[in-house]
Amino acid sequence: MRSDIVKKGVDKAPHRSLFYAMGYLPSELEKPLIGVVNSANEIIPGHIHLDKIGAAVKAGVYSAGGVPVEFSTIGICDGIAMGHLGMKYSLASRELIADCVEVMVMAHGFDALVFIPNCDKIIPGMLMAAARLDLPSIFISGGPMMAGEFQGRAVDLSNVFEAVGAVKAGRLEESELAELELSACPGCGSCAGMFTANSMNCMTEALGMGLPGNGTVPAVAARRLRMAKEAGMKVMELLEKDIRPSTIMNEQAFRNALAVDMALGCSTNTVLHLPAIANERDIELDLNEINVISGKTPQLCLLSPAGPDHIEDLHRAGGIGAVMKELADHNLIDTELLTVTGEKISANLASAKAPDGKVIRHISDPYRPEGGLAILFGNLAPGGSVVKQGAVAPEMQHRTLKARVFNSEEAAVEAILQGRIAAGDVVVICFEGPKGGPGMREMLTATSAVAGMGLDKDVALITDGRFSGATRGAAIGHISPEAMEKGLIAIIEDGDKIEIDIPGRRLDLLISEDEKKKRFEKLLLPEPTIKKGYLLRYASQVTSAGKGAVLEISRKGDENK
Repeated sequence: MRSDIVKKGVDKAPHRSLFYAMGYLPSELEKPLIGVVNSANEIIPGHIHLDKIGAAVKAGVYSAGGVPVEFSTIGICDGIAMGHLGMKYSLASRELIADCVEVMVMAHGFDALVFIPNCDKIIPGMLMAAARLDLPSIFISGGPMMAGEFQGRAVDLSNVFEAVGAVKAGRLEESELAELELSACPGCGSCAGMFTANSMNCMTEALGMGLPGNGTVPAVAARRLRMAKEAGMKVMELLEKDIRPSTIMNEQAFRNALAVDMALGCSTNTVLHLPAIANERDIELDLNEINVISGKTPQLCLLSPAGPDHIEDLHRAGGIGAVMKELADHNLIDTELLTVTGEKISANLASAKAPDGKVIRHISDPYRPEGGLAILFGNLAPGGSVVKQGAVAPEMQHRTLKARVFNSEEAAVEAILQGRIAAGDVVVICFEGPKGGPGMREMLTATSAVAGMGLDKDVALITDGRFSGATRGAAIGHISPEAMEKGLIAIIEDGDKIEIDIPGRRLDLLISEDEKKKRFEKLLLPEPTIKKGYLLRYASQVTSAGKGAVLEISRKGDENK
């Protein structure tokens, strides 16, 4: 066992003494040590209950003959961090999480790992760590939040963000907003729509790293606790059979995940996270391939914020298993891949439901003939940009709009809420990329303000930053190269014409080559907004969004091995 490095032999007597100090028995040190990686905390609704999930996991590990050893990681609530300095730290925390898990595991000699994440950067950070460490591993998320109810309809956090704009536009009373904010998030779990957290929990299941139901079983369901116990038991089987992430997360598994992503209409942030996870396996996910997969995979679900359904509705309709079954029946995924169940996908899908035709449509009658995401190129984004095309109104699929340029999210939001943005405008938010932000802030406040004021069918937003999975409308993010790397977005001026062609996969600034040259000659980059601490180091090492915003230094380190 790998854990023998901390517990076997005469020279490990001091190590054993430290274990005994914590209450471990000598007989327990004869068994495998299973790391239980838990991001439980009291600042994220999706994590507030993870202590109970952790207890269930440990019971499962112990009953199957292992010794569970729990340790924690950090976690940021993107909703609470939204719209201020704190959001600069969100994406950057993904790398910290992966690194912290690596440090703990390498220092303490665990034999296998159970990961318990539940929100935006925690899930991909832990998946990156699992891929990097390549020990037998399994994931059990905390599960999605139930939808709330307001004025007779189902609501979630995105409705609260949009309601702020509605109040500013005089379309909603402040008293109604107060009622909505008390109703929209009724309890624990990751926010109820197909936002980034739930997207990544579903991707974990599609990749084969989580048990069936990992993405959709509600946080408050007893089945979630039973799954946690099962995950604890199953990791012992993975250890015995030596089934590792490298066996499960191969190149085809990532293609499967992208196909499921397109069918579900997931968050644009999956285009950042899946390449970053693949990068840990030395697999390159090309953005052009994402368009190929999107082109042949219909969108089968229209989940909040794109439509009225929530994750609980997806679960009742059959969950990820039903989606994958429909894709498999049309040869859109590979079902011969191994998963953490110890079985191939085909075996896991044997008992999956057929689509209900409503929440999960049949391929013969999809919501869209293409997938939920699209990668746009063109002169504004030669390195790529991303849009949740399944949440864009038909009239905004191909438009030429007038630029209104802002060098920060705060300036853009102020202009939107003050009514200074009109139909036919495209709000351009520069210097919010991985380096320029730094940290590539998620800008749900801006997109929600546009939607809340009723402008989402007339106004677009583009940025080198990113948008929340709760975003709807023509919001195009991840523009690469970013402004701080002297991408074309840095020289856009008020009044410029920008052509958005989602079906044609293009994003173009309509100015002459001579004008581009003149503007670049006089371009002065702003001073960094963060000049000390972790974000300063992060900005100096992070790559473009087109590469998953991974840290460049990690790749250099690999080359020196």
